Amino acid sequence: MTEPSYLAAVRESYDTVAADYTRLVKEPAELDPVSRAMLAAFAELAAPLGPVADLGCGPGKVTAHLAALGVPVFGVDVSPRMVELARAAYPELRFAVGSMTALDIADGELGGILAYYTTHHTPPQWLPTVFAEFHRTLAPGGRLMLAGHVGNGEHLCPTRAYGDHPVSYESHLLPPDGIAELLHRAGLVVTTRVVQEPDGGVKRQAGTFLAYKPR
Repeated sequence: MTEPSYLAAVRESYDTVAADYTRLVKEPAELDPVSRAMLAAFAELAAPLGPVADLGCGPGKVTAHLAALGVPVFGVDVSPRMVELARAAYPELRFAVGSMTALDIADGELGGILAYYTTHHTPPQWLPTVFAEFHRTLAPGGRLMLAGHVGNGEHLCPTRAYGDHPVSYESHLLPPDGIAELLHRAGLVVTTRVVQEPDGGVKRQAGTFLAYKPR
C-alpha cells in the first residue's frame, strides 16, 4: 500500500521536536489520577494476553511505564528520531519504526494495543484503515486502549510546537461518539468511555476508550 501523504508531515515534525518533546512531556507517573488509572486498568486487562504494541510510542515513556506494570510491551513509532531516543533510554525494551496504517505485525499476533495520544494526527478518512489494522493484528479477545484529544470536529494546523520548533502535522478532534462508532465498524467492542473536560493544565477535552476484539 502506498503510504498516506499525511505521514510524511507527522514523521518530519516529530523528528524535529523529538528532543524537546522528550524533555517537556510529563512522565506517566505525573499524569492526572484518571489517566494513570486507565493505564493501570489496561495493563491489568492486557498483560495476560500476550504481546502488547504501544503504537505511536514516541520516546518510550509510556511503553516503559506499561513494562513496569508487568506488560510484555514493545513500541512502534513513525518517527525514526523518536525510536532512536526510546532505544537509548530503555535499551531493555524493543522499539521499531512503523506506521499504524500498515503494521509489520502478523494477523492475530497481539494481546493488546495502546494508541496513546496518536490517532488525532490521522485524517478522519484514514481512521477506518488504522482501526482495521488494530482489528487485524489483535488476537481474539485482545484489548485496545485508545486515548487522545477529542472535540467537535475541529481541524488544527499548528506551525510551531515543543520548544518552538516548526511543525507541519495536523490534528483532527473528533467527537467521542464518532470515534466509538468507527471502532464498532472495525469490529471492535467498546466497553468503557471516559471523557475528561479541560481542567488546570489540560487545554483540550480528552477521551479514553477501552475495547476488545470478539472471540
